[in-house]
Amino acid sequence: MNILVIGSGGREHALAWKCAQDNFVNHVYVCTGNAGTFLEDKVSNVNLDANDFKSIEGFCIEENIELVIIGPEQPLVEGITDYLHSKNIKAFGPSKNAAQLEGSKTFSKDFFC
Repeated sequence: MNILVIGSGGREHALAWKCAQDNFVNHVYVCTGNAGTFLEDKVSNVNLDANDFKSIEGFCIEENIELVIIGPEQPLVEGITDYLHSKNIKAFGPSKNAAQLEGSKTFSKDFFC
């Protein structure tokens, strides 16, 4: 199994590192990754724009990615999970509507008041 982790922070580093330890995982790609993910076994950084859904889709097809794990708020709020699901690519992350809880500074106030 090949996995794509989207993000460049410590959370994404931990996710990539742990995924790479699984015997069923062939390789983990991290978009864009960081200096730490660069050093991990079975992990490669890739230079993709996390908000360019078409290029991410193309990369997933080209590299036979079976799961995409999305960390950053911005692509989630923009609907990357919904987009990937619509292209039959498995993705772990909230839908565009659910991501509003994290991404909107007024959503929770408007929703709960």
